[in-house]
Formats: sequence, C-alpha cells, structure tokens
Amino acid sequence: MEIRRATTVAELLAAAHLYDAPPREVGVPPDEVRGRAAAFLAAPGHVLLIAYTPDGVPAGFVSGIEMHHPDKGVELCLYELSVDEAHRRHGIGRALTEALAAEARVRGCYGMWVGVDMDNEPALRTYASAGAADEGVFTMRGWSFPRS
Repeated sequence: MEIRRATTVAELLAAAHLYDAPPREVGVPPDEVRGRAAAFLAAPGHVLLIAYTPDGVPAGFVSGIEMHHPDKGVELCLYELSVDEAHRRHGIGRALTEALAAEARVRGCYGMWVGVDMDNEPALRTYASAGAADEGVFTMRGWSFPRS
C-alpha cells in the first residue's frame, strides 16, 4: 500500500467510490463537479491523502483541514476517513490516520482532533490504534443552509 497526497482533480475523482456520496450530483454539470474538486485542492490548509493498492486502485482516503485561532495556534481537524469495504481490517485506516498526523506535525500543528459518533466502534478502534486519546463525551450541533 502506498499513501500519497492528492494533488489533481483526476485523483480526487478516481477516489469517488470512497466518498459518502458521488461527486457527480444529479443535475450538476461535470464542469461544476471538477470545479468543486479544484476548489478543494486550491484551498489553503486542505489536505486529502489516498491509500493505493499495489495495482494503483484507491483503497481509502483521509481528509483534514487546518484550523487557525489567535489564542491556540494551528490544529488539524481530521474531517473524514473512509476505507473501501473490501480493504477494511488491514490497517489502512490506521495508516491513513497516522499519515495525516505526520502531515499535521510537518505543518507545525500543535494537535489534531476528530469528531466521531460514540457508537461507531470501527472508527473508535482505528483512532485509538493510531494514538488518539479519548477526550470525553461531547455533542455536536449543526446548521444546514439551502443551496442557491
């Protein structure tokens, strides 16, 4: 397995089978889909690492976003981790998480964090195996905004 940072739109779209939803939404022109991928790659502080099988197929990915705050410095949020079902339980999730943590260190981040559902046992095991500490129970609130 090889883990590489995605640097092209083609790489992001080749890993589409790993996302929660296909990047090609119904009614969204292909140019807009490519534009969204390009915007992700161009955004400062965004990183997406892809794990490839020996034959070059994307088997998993992890994405992170740098977060800056005037009194804390820079930390990295592990935004999403996904491993293809056929490749699970082989250490790919742990390796991706560790690779993202290494990227955070290179970027000078003071830490990294992830929000995870308390009943998501596979994710909890993966993050613990990669060295994450349990910082206690919390709740998350969100806002949804209509697309224009």
